[in-house]
Amino acid sequence: MGSFSPWHLIILAVVLLVVFGGRGKLSSIMGDAAKGIKAFKDGLRDDHDTPPVQPTATLPPVQPEKDPIVR
Repeated sequence: MGSFSPWHLIILAVVLLVVFGGRGKLSSIMGDAAKGIKAFKDGLRDDHDTPPVQPTATLPPVQPEKDPIVR
């Protein structure tokens, strides 16, 4: 129980490579996540800024039935 097995070392190496390896992979992942969150918030904000769409065509008036059904 207090020693590291080869699996522990492999997992540790993978985590270190993701965090510190090649051209800041972690910073690019976090930057992409931040851009996604910002785009989501902008999308929500745009829905409230636009006025509701008014229908251009109107339906003809409804005529009442000539013989109502009585039960």
